Amino acid sequence: MGKSSNVVWHETHVGREDREARRGHKGATIWFTGLSGSGKSTLANELDRRLYEQGRFSYVLDGDNVRHGLNGDLGFSPADRTENIRRIGEVAKLFVDAGALVLTAFISPYRDDRDRVRNIADRPGDFIEVFVDCPLDVCEQRDPKGLYKKARAGEIPEFTGISAPYEAPEQAEITVNTAEMSVVEAVDFILEYLRTGQYLESSSNQD
Repeated sequence: MGKSSNVVWHETHVGREDREARRGHKGATIWFTGLSGSGKSTLANELDRRLYEQGRFSYVLDGDNVRHGLNGDLGFSPADRTENIRRIGEVAKLFVDAGALVLTAFISPYRDDRDRVRNIADRPGDFIEVFVDCPLDVCEQRDPKGLYKKARAGEIPEFTGISAPYEAPEQAEITVNTAEMSVVEAVDFILEYLRTGQYLESSSNQD
């Protein structure tokens, strides 16, 4: 970080407002955070499907998928987790500049890392934090990848919620409890937030 020199940000001929006007809605990062097994990816993908059906420009950045490529060189130490989220934040910012509703599904356990992503956003409201709140015991019962079982057996070091901390959001824009809400109910709740916040229309449509 900070190692690049002699670089200048180049403005594009087509701006964010142009892209949003073409798409008919605003760009924003919808950042799903929560424990493994809480339902982040499930919600992000269902929201993506619903937005796609409405003709919106959206895309899911999933934690596992990103670690297959862009962040394949990173482990799960606190420093690597921070760098993982930093890179994703910068990628998400580019998606937003392209007029996309980018849905990120990452445990992102540290508040400082999530706040750093929020602070690099170009505009207020560009970052929507969605806390996927689910009790640890429910996440362990689900354990879709068998990770909790391995973590309890000591096979996975620095596993969030077991041997590494998770710092829950204190002021998330949206909180959904997936132990109490169905996937449909949670996605409906998020869509209503986007509608009332006028994210599903472009700035030009508000003039």
